[in-house]
Amino acid sequence: MSTNTDTTATAGGESFADLFEQSIRVADVGEVVNGEVIAVGKDYVLVDIGDKAEGEIDISEFRNEEGQIEVNVGDTFEVFVEKREPEGGLKLSRERAIGIKVWEEIARIQEADGTITGRIDSRVKGGLSVDIGVPAFLPYSQIDLRPVRDLDAMIGESYDFKILKYNRRRNNVVISRRAIMEEERQKLREEMRTSLEEGQVLTGSVTNITDYGVFVDLGGMDGLCHITDLSWGRVSHPSKMYKVGDEIQVKILKYDKENDKVSLGVKQLKSDPWETIQQRYPVGAKVPGKVVSITDYGAFVELEEGVEGLVHISEMSWSKKSRHPSKIVSVGDEVEVAVLNVDPEAKRISLGMKQLQPNPWDMVAENYPVGSIIEGKIKNITDFGIFIGIEEGIDGLIHVSDLSWTERIKHPGEKYAKGETIQAVVLKIDKENERFSLGIKQLQPDPWEAAVEKYAIGTKISGKITNVTDFGVFVELEEGIEGLVHVSELSKEKVETPVGLYNVGDNLEARVINVSAKDRKIGLSIKALSDEGEAARIEEYKQQQAKSGPSTLGDLLKEELESQEKAE
Repeated sequence: MSTNTDTTATAGGESFADLFEQSIRVADVGEVVNGEVIAVGKDYVLVDIGDKAEGEIDISEFRNEEGQIEVNVGDTFEVFVEKREPEGGLKLSRERAIGIKVWEEIARIQEADGTITGRIDSRVKGGLSVDIGVPAFLPYSQIDLRPVRDLDAMIGESYDFKILKYNRRRNNVVISRRAIMEEERQKLREEMRTSLEEGQVLTGSVTNITDYGVFVDLGGMDGLCHITDLSWGRVSHPSKMYKVGDEIQVKILKYDKENDKVSLGVKQLKSDPWETIQQRYPVGAKVPGKVVSITDYGAFVELEEGVEGLVHISEMSWSKKSRHPSKIVSVGDEVEVAVLNVDPEAKRISLGMKQLQPNPWDMVAENYPVGSIIEGKIKNITDFGIFIGIEEGIDGLIHVSDLSWTERIKHPGEKYAKGETIQAVVLKIDKENERFSLGIKQLQPDPWEAAVEKYAIGTKISGKITNVTDFGVFVELEEGIEGLVHVSELSKEKVETPVGLYNVGDNLEARVINVSAKDRKIGLSIKALSDEGEAARIEEYKQQQAKSGPSTLGDLLKEELESQEKAE
């Protein structure tokens, strides 16, 4: 009797070894299968996938961002069979298995028009790089409904995306966040079409700013708030009030359902301040304000939100000296002003600053009476005179004619300099026209007043010729006093012109035949020196003059001639 020594035999004639061999699954290269970590080595991780051979995965696939190994014996996950080694071992990859699953998921999501979650990793040319399991490209135009100002703030954040297109062979995926936002916005728009009503007050976000107004996202629909509806006051530009991204409250002024156009207002959230402006800012009131704008003709002062008034340049200072408003106030200055006029219909308020200061001209006549002597520095010199600084806001003018009794001054700059301190006499004060007239020559007595007595009619004089003209000869009697020998008084003989007969610098004797301090004239005669009867005629002239008769010897002679003609 023989004994069967093959303990592995079965009733069917197959050994247990054969059955075991048949039970082992042989993985195909390129297949994704489940595996379990059975050992972790220095360079490889050993994985059992149920194959007759164990597989190896490079340890680098398990390093995290900090370089640490994150894998333990017993961990299970899907792996990709890259190749079967000649020695019988398997080369596996966990990353490729993940990638394959991701691509399958990408295909499924795009087919179903679904969404996939991804994390923005970095900025790349033309957009952003997003990790959705594989690197995906997010173009700038697909990031948001509107341009994003700070892209760096999105890096590291996770969002949902639509898959626009993909190419597994090229490892290329293009995604969109905007597509999701547009779908959401369309749903909100449909909801708003049924709920939006004129008069509603909503909160929105500023999406765009233009010269003519501000666009506001109401949460599904954009509305325009025109610049005229931003404030009851003057708005130079909407960007002065808001910036993109600001949340603001607005009122629905008009809703055009057919064209989806919404008109918004901000100022309508408050009552019109101009309706009660006269009660709050009566004429004559003194109120505080802030300078908000400066022009060539004045400064605009904000009294409250939506209410601005103009301080005209003429109402800034009592001085009439021309100064630009920017030399008096600056934008941002806190000032006190007086209300001069209020026009609610035109929405205008006239303000004044000088009214809060005493008018220096109210006291000038009392402080500087006519005839008093003042002292000041020369502030300006012109062709017609000199301006002297009296006090703040008040300058005095010394006309060129009031500089000297005797000198002929063509231009004040010949004798005076800017900054020089001089004295002058107050001649006249015109408060209404704000004019202060001064004189220097009035500090001394008028030499012509003494000349009337000193050079009485009939007086014989001797002087130096200063000028010779066709109508006569000028003779200097003393400094600043000249007399004229008219051509008719040169000789009893007719003289056509004295030019050539007399020379400048020569001495000349003559007799005074007329003198007037008012006109500053002395008439002289040479032929009167040789007229023996002239003295008698002069005496007679003096008596006639005392009786308010003819004012000159010539007039007397003319009168006598007319009497003789009448007698004949």
